[in-house]
Amino acid sequence: MGKTGNKAAAVWRFYRDGFRDMTWGRPLVWLILLKLFILFAVLRVFFFRPEYAGMTEQQKSEAVGDRLTRNDNPEDTLTILIP
Repeated sequence: MGKTGNKAAAVWRFYRDGFRDMTWGRPLVWLILLKLFILFAVLRVFFFRPEYAGMTEQQKSEAVGDRLTRNDNPEDTLTILIP
């Protein structure tokens, strides 16, 4: 496997043994996993809904093309005058 595999195994053993020897190691791991679940599952469902859900492949293709070719340069639409 090489040096990379040995380093990865060493890092894994370091964290595994470190959490094992901690008094709060196991609850801390569960807290981290719960936090990751909340970040990736719950927030995605309620706040980051898929923009192209319910569209056909043709509609998705047109929407992406429109977004790529649209000019969203704020300098074109907003002028700020500084005295």
